[in-house]
Amino acid sequence: MQKENIGTDNKENLAEQIVYRDRIIVKTSVIGIITNIFLVLFKLTIGFLSSSISIILDGVNNLTDVISSIVTIVGTKLAGKKPDKKHPLGHGRIEYIATTIVSAIIIYAGITAGREAIKKILEPEEANYSIIALIIMAVAVVTKIVLGLYVQKQGHKTNSGALIGSGKDALFDAILSGSVLICALITFFTNFSLEAYVGIIIAIFIIRAGIEMMVETLDEILGKRADAETTKKIKETICKSDPVMGAYDLLISNYGPNRNYASVHIELPDTMTVDEVDVLTREIEKNVYMETGVILTGVGVYSYNTKNDEATRIRNRISEIVMANEWALQMHGFYVNTEKKTMRFDVVLSFDITQKEGIEILQKAVATEFPDYNCLIIPDLDITD
Repeated sequence: MQKENIGTDNKENLAEQIVYRDRIIVKTSVIGIITNIFLVLFKLTIGFLSSSISIILDGVNNLTDVISSIVTIVGTKLAGKKPDKKHPLGHGRIEYIATTIVSAIIIYAGITAGREAIKKILEPEEANYSIIALIIMAVAVVTKIVLGLYVQKQGHKTNSGALIGSGKDALFDAILSGSVLICALITFFTNFSLEAYVGIIIAIFIIRAGIEMMVETLDEILGKRADAETTKKIKETICKSDPVMGAYDLLISNYGPNRNYASVHIELPDTMTVDEVDVLTREIEKNVYMETGVILTGVGVYSYNTKNDEATRIRNRISEIVMANEWALQMHGFYVNTEKKTMRFDVVLSFDITQKEGIEILQKAVATEFPDYNCLIIPDLDITD
């Protein structure tokens, strides 16, 4: 019954965090939309009045920010839907799809901007700036810097890839808008125009930002190696519980930002009863959630020998045989029955060797050293640091 209570508490806490997170994301996105709409109106008006392609493209870039913020809000709302029978772990990954759409919009905007800038190089048109236009552009640069820092801060606070990307994009916009302002000042004082070439630079920066955002999001969708700091903290938290000897095979599954579920194996002495193991695993699940926010959905058990010195000698020798190979990264879960002449253990293999080849080499080496023993070796993938 205790385990059910812990699980319920975890889910309630997670639900509260998701609601709070979604509220911040939506609020931040709305602020971004309102700010960018004003910037779009100002820049497009100035751009058309002064016949400046760089200012027009800068305004179009801000328009993509508006669209991005709208997509972020829609994605967040959809991702926040409650779990159902078809999607028991929720809809959090929709947010990654939303971020992918945002990155595609940014890339398209960059390509469009580049095309228009090239046209201006081939068919130049003289720009005409006023002092009021220059002042408004300077205010727009400052506004973008403030907005970018704010959105990025909220993105890190909520672990929202879409917000972090939008914040970075806003800071890029501030840099590019500053470049446009400098070119406008040069044109204003010298009548020498660089704006079409600046337009190409703007396009390159926009495309690059979009590609980086898309690659990062696709990594999340495909499933990337778990964060080293998180895995280390989880294992340290588990090993604080006595008498855990080690934590292995940690597998973290991500179902959207701040929605992490995991399974793990722990090594325990072979003298523990099932009741003792049950109490211990419940304690571990609670501690891991409290320390990291990760919900352990399963805790498997490896037993280690505590009853004779011969088992310790065999374990040490097997460890020497296994770890003599560079592609063998770790051995764990070792247990030997000296009466029945059986032993078993897991080996973490690097990606430099196939599982089949690695196990065949180890089976042969162990059989040579311990011909009387029947050995079971289970290969594990190098999935965590």
